[in-house]
Amino acid sequence: MSLEQYLRQCRELSALCTQNGWIDNDTLRVEILERNDRDVLAAVTFEEILMEGAGCVAGRVSCYGRVRARLSEDGQVDRLEIL
Repeated sequence: MSLEQYLRQCRELSALCTQNGWIDNDTLRVEILERNDRDVLAAVTFEEILMEGAGCVAGRVSCYGRVRARLSEDGQVDRLEIL
């Protein structure tokens, strides 16, 4: 599973949401900033979907941040840290 696939499924990324909404995975973008044998530093951007009480979309907020992923020997994400 690639880093982007992992980020689309993990709960940790929600720490970057600012309005208690949820991540629009269609807008998720990942840019690798640094990479070595076992660590990846990446910039992450996405839109947070905000809802009204009636279940209608109330708006969208652009969110961004950096993450550091620790990879296993086979390239799978072992740990994710929000920076």
